[in-house]
Amino acid sequence: MSTRKIAITLKESLLRKIDRWVSEGLYPNRSKVIQETLEEKMANWRRRRLIEETSKLNPREERAIAEEGISAGNEVWDEY
Repeated sequence: MSTRKIAITLKESLLRKIDRWVSEGLYPNRSKVIQETLEEKMANWRRRRLIEETSKLNPREERAIAEEGISAGNEVWDEY
């Protein structure tokens, strides 16, 4: 995976926490802390969005669609 260098501005208190994690050996460097934290944040956002979208579904309607598809599938596919 390729990487690129960027410049960011952080609060001093946040930078101290990052530096502490690096000095404690939790991460090899500042970049790794920030990269893994952003990846985790983005993964959480994707999961939250999926939960929000699936909560909009009507289970009865989804089941009816699935059952319709299953029964139609038996007629469409050749038997092996």
